[in-house]
Amino acid sequence: MEFEFWWLLALPLFFSLGWLAARVDLKQLLAESSALPAAYFKGLNFLITNQHDKAIEAFSEAVQANTDSLELHFALGSLFRRRGEVDRAIHLHLNLLEKKELEPQQKLAVTAELAQDYLKAGLLDRAEELFESLNDDRYRQPALRALLEIYVREREWERAIKAATELERLSGVSFRVEVSHYYCEMAVKSKLANDSHTARFELEQALNANKNCVRANVLLGDLEAEAGAHKTAISTWKRIEFQQPEYLGLIAPKLLSSFRTLNQANEGLSLLQTYLQTYKLPSLLNVLYEATLVEEGATSAAKLARDELIKKPSLNTLDQLLQARAIVETDNKTAGQQDTQLMQQAVRHAIGNRTAYHCEHCGFKAKYHHWQCPACNAWEALPAEPSTV
Repeated sequence: MEFEFWWLLALPLFFSLGWLAARVDLKQLLAESSALPAAYFKGLNFLITNQHDKAIEAFSEAVQANTDSLELHFALGSLFRRRGEVDRAIHLHLNLLEKKELEPQQKLAVTAELAQDYLKAGLLDRAEELFESLNDDRYRQPALRALLEIYVREREWERAIKAATELERLSGVSFRVEVSHYYCEMAVKSKLANDSHTARFELEQALNANKNCVRANVLLGDLEAEAGAHKTAISTWKRIEFQQPEYLGLIAPKLLSSFRTLNQANEGLSLLQTYLQTYKLPSLLNVLYEATLVEEGATSAAKLARDELIKKPSLNTLDQLLQARAIVETDNKTAGQQDTQLMQQAVRHAIGNRTAYHCEHCGFKAKYHHWQCPACNAWEALPAEPSTV
């Protein structure tokens, strides 16, 4: 293939065109930058250095210098919300809606900002009304997420299920765990109203939404036990082993209670012993120890604690061993009883109240297990087993 020399003549031309295009872009960029007020760049600098008060002052000055810029208004409103000055953000966005001649898309953008202001301020009715009006495709997903938050806070579970289902369809993100808990919340409400039939239906819906919903089987077992069907209750709670076995400690006392009602306490202890050996959950040991102490006496309880202490050293298990030993010594009037009690007191003092459930999302510490974190409202964010603080 022969080299075509005319390319040598074309190269300088292409270079010149590229240089000219770069100059035009640079001039446009400089023109746009010069159109922004200096206070805008000051505000950006204050934001970068986390000086939010000064950033607000700078952006306020920028807005006064350029009243037609929606972006500057939005930046200032976002700063107000972040600083907790929601009333100022609301006033800012209401003024935009009232005073400016806005295009339809611009009005939607301002409405979205105002809805966020109302949500942050806790004015849920106003926020809900505005988010529902944002039917444009660009705002639909953020609006649905906000509406879902509102419905959960207002405990409107049916609307929450509808919003979560639509959001799942639009985003492709699964909301099955959340939906299952919404059905569980509805079942709890039905149970309180003594409507066990509806409660059962809602719990089945929860399991249809998420087959691993432990809470649904816990509540179904409760319904059966309250109806006197303890064998069915036990069978229902046993399903949890095949869902998430780490939650077995939550239903261990319920299992034992139903076994006792059926005069089958030994079978209950045997089942918990099997669970303990298989899954080695501290909460199971606590329940099994207390039950052994009641059903079989302090000697058997001491042996259980000693065996577990050998497998895994723990102050809590040592406390149980010392407690059982103290009871045995008291019953037998053995010398050294006071020493054992003193050792147990020392261990309990060392343990203190250091166990808690820690939310995996926000770090909130709770004394008892919650299906929904009281702080950040995340579902199943608290672990099944408490940890040492």
